[in-house]
Amino acid sequence: MAKSRLSRGNIIAIIISTILILDQVFKIWIKTHFTLHQSVPVLGRWFQLFFVENEGMAFGMVFGGEAGKLILSFFRIALSIFIMWYIVRLLKKPETPIGVLVGLSLVFVGAVGNIIDCAFYGLIFNESGVTQVAQMFPPEGGYGTFLHGKVVDMLYFPLIDTVLPENFPIWGGRRFVFFQFIFNIADSAITCGALYLLIFKYKFFSKK
Repeated sequence: MAKSRLSRGNIIAIIISTILILDQVFKIWIKTHFTLHQSVPVLGRWFQLFFVENEGMAFGMVFGGEAGKLILSFFRIALSIFIMWYIVRLLKKPETPIGVLVGLSLVFVGAVGNIIDCAFYGLIFNESGVTQVAQMFPPEGGYGTFLHGKVVDMLYFPLIDTVLPENFPIWGGRRFVFFQFIFNIADSAITCGALYLLIFKYKFFSKK
């Protein structure tokens, strides 16, 4: 008897479920075991777990205060609904390349992962501090309201961390860090999915 093969829909469901679970488990572990701004080296100084929280966009960027946060949250939700609808639509077409479906799924699950932080983390965690580890489901309640939670970031790759020579133009004598963004698994999924689609699958969308 021939072995049964996973359908494209099952493959996409496995990818989305796996990344979402890994993203949330890792974030919850960091949130409940690290104090704010605590850093633990993983591969020397080139890869660290560095716990920060951001109230804005991916990679710690900020967007317009509380009003901007709500706008960003609603935009993420709307974008996620649209991408999910588009994935389901493309799944019904046998000619759709699996790479397109995988790329869109990565963007989708990354957006959903950060939406969960914004929507629920303020309700289920108390505030993280530089001397205090957060507690999940604290008796006194969470630190925020629905859609006002903070996104947990922890992946830090300062590949170059040095002080520029004094005679270096403009920035001489200043500290220089590359790559100084701190991000999470959801951010990575969005970035990898978007870059893959732009670089390798742009012809599919240009035909559309």
